[in-house]
Amino acid sequence: MTTDLALQALLMAVWRRQPTSRVTVHSDQGSQFTGREWSTFLRQHNLEPSMSRRGDCHDNAAAESLFQLLKRERIRHRTYPTRDAARQDVFDYIEMFYNPQRKHTNNGMLSPVDFEITQQKLKEAGV
Repeated sequence: MTTDLALQALLMAVWRRQPTSRVTVHSDQGSQFTGREWSTFLRQHNLEPSMSRRGDCHDNAAAESLFQLLKRERIRHRTYPTRDAARQDVFDYIEMFYNPQRKHTNNGMLSPVDFEITQQKLKEAGV
């Protein structure tokens, strides 16, 4: 993975979510996340860097879970004629199914979107 690819993905997330307060961005110690270009982008978009400790695989458990499910539930069952077709299918899986619909035991059997809405309501209620 290149720095440019990571920055494009993060820019898409920032553009889509439009955070109003400081957001923590967690990564591993890959070179794409330790350079000046990455640091500058985080600063310019009011993002707080957070990095895994070397060899601590538990820091990435949520991401690893997503990738494992993506492979098991979607990618291994398909043959893609082009990279663009694969890219679109992965996007559809994440944005149309995983985030808004797929229930997670760690989220109290809520989808990521429903969990975030619930957490925001609790925060607003001062709970």
